[in-house]
Amino acid sequence: MINKSTTIRRAKIKAHIRKKIFGTPERPRLTVYRSLSEIYGQIIDDVNGVTLVAVASIGKTDKSAVVGAKNKTEKGVMLGKLLAQKAAEKNITTVVFDRNGLLYHGRVKAFADAVRAGGLKF
Repeated sequence: MINKSTTIRRAKIKAHIRKKIFGTPERPRLTVYRSLSEIYGQIIDDVNGVTLVAVASIGKTDKSAVVGAKNKTEKGVMLGKLLAQKAAEKNITTVVFDRNGLLYHGRVKAFADAVRAGGLKF
């Protein structure tokens, strides 16, 4: 069970971050979300309200990409590389990173580093 104060704190941090970060068609927003066992990433154009690229460790098409993962951090690395490949196919080179109120540590950092290694700039 998640503590109510933790949820409220994360919501405040998320709102503070989203005031400054906005995705455009030229430089969309890369958002990451992690649950206790899964990790998700999306590249979003906020002007048009469209998700351009999405990956999830639980999704039907992306689940095969994380089959060999030994732990959750490695899952994040594999999905980060997959997201960078999909973004390259859609000619997306630069993004704005939205950590979604989460600490830039552990799985979130591993995901972001893998996306950078895959060729996206932020």
